[in-house]
Amino acid sequence: MATQTSPSRSRSRWPAALIRERARPDGIRSRPNAWWLAVGTVCFGAFMGQLDASIVTLTYGSLRTEFHTSLAAVEWVSLAYLLTLVALLVPAGRLSDAHGRKLLYLYGFALFTLASAACGLAPSLTALVAFRVVQAAGAALMQANSVALVTTSAPRERMRTALGVQAAAQALGLALGPTVGGALVSTLGWRWVFGVNVPIGLAALVAGHYLLPRTRTRTRVAGFDWAGLTLLAVATTSALLAVSAASGLPVPGWGVGVLFAVAALAGWGFVVRQGRADSPLVELALLRVRAVTFGLVGALSGYLVLFGPLVLVPVVLTARGSSALAAGAVLTALPAGFALAATGGDRLLPRSMTDRNRCLLGAAVFTAAVAALLVVPLTLSWLVPVLALTGLGLGTFTPANNVMIMGAIPASSSGTGGGLVNMARGLGTALGVALVTFALHVGGRASGGREAALILLAVALLALGAAWAGPAGARSGPGQNGGRDEA
Repeated sequence: MATQTSPSRSRSRWPAALIRERARPDGIRSRPNAWWLAVGTVCFGAFMGQLDASIVTLTYGSLRTEFHTSLAAVEWVSLAYLLTLVALLVPAGRLSDAHGRKLLYLYGFALFTLASAACGLAPSLTALVAFRVVQAAGAALMQANSVALVTTSAPRERMRTALGVQAAAQALGLALGPTVGGALVSTLGWRWVFGVNVPIGLAALVAGHYLLPRTRTRTRVAGFDWAGLTLLAVATTSALLAVSAASGLPVPGWGVGVLFAVAALAGWGFVVRQGRADSPLVELALLRVRAVTFGLVGALSGYLVLFGPLVLVPVVLTARGSSALAAGAVLTALPAGFALAATGGDRLLPRSMTDRNRCLLGAAVFTAAVAALLVVPLTLSWLVPVLALTGLGLGTFTPANNVMIMGAIPASSSGTGGGLVNMARGLGTALGVALVTFALHVGGRASGGREAALILLAVALLALGAAWAGPAGARSGPGQNGGRDEA
């Protein structure tokens, strides 16, 4: 007689199925290039994240017209997403270390895809901003795990190449954003800027289910540090709001000062809390590791230099009479150079070259390129080689920088480490936009280019200094964190 499964037992299997990571099929796991399949799957998220970051600003005009509102109100479509993302990256990485990186990465993709569909159907600006917050929560789960999944999937000797490919996918999304966004808005309408994420997200979910490895090493988490999360959110939100307010938002001077003070107090409270909490979001011991500390400074500085010109170049060129199409074409030189160096650097540079020296070389190149912005005329013919050189330097610097950080973090904390890396990138992105906007606001759209270039040069020198202060013996491939995640 066939046994029957009771309804209660059947129901009890559902929660277990929802929190259990499934292994890849044996036929995929045993393939010599299985790690490439995993890296390629992660590139879906890397591409979508940067595409979304650079595409949404193209909708501002249409949103103002449809919802009959001001530009200051429309900016919250981007601001709400960015603030949520920066606040959640580290806690998302912490939860992933405990419950499985593949599991939370796939849940993040599902949430991001559903929220993208909701954004495309939003009946009001308030609803759109709310859906963008949900979308950012999904993006945090994706981005916090992307670097960790790459570093735990790829062989140690191919780690820098794998991270370079992921960085190139980000650069590709960044480069295509303005073109794709402009085409969608002008033909199908602003709602399809969000709708385009849905088919890509569905394909990525299927690929991730079959191609990503399970988490081998996990960290037990006894509880969740809600107080730490609140302090982190207040610190990052206040800091970004303060910089944005100083960049031209209608906020009085005393309000900017209050925001900076709140950010400083909340940041200090977060550090104190992490030293006392039983299950902190960030283990302060990680930040005492030299490679991690200076690596995160370098990651933030590098992304600030990467995103700053994305604001500077279009504003300056269009203010001087160039078309938006010409400005966009010139701007592609930056991510194109980034992608070229990130994917081809290992073939051109000696394999014996340490990651520290690669960081120094890349930082020296983009520092020289940014310095050139202070002396050459900001015209189409000069900007193309300068931006391409900046991209080449950043594409050499970023993969080596990421390898040094993740190589100094134990495998059991790779999700937390990935969250820290992506949080540094997110802050660099936000500050790149805000500081360049501030410089253009102070100096005027057409004449503020030199002030903006001076800020970018100071940050590039900071990245060069962080690379110089990094551990001299850091070589390619991670130390504690290398190797495959799934047996």
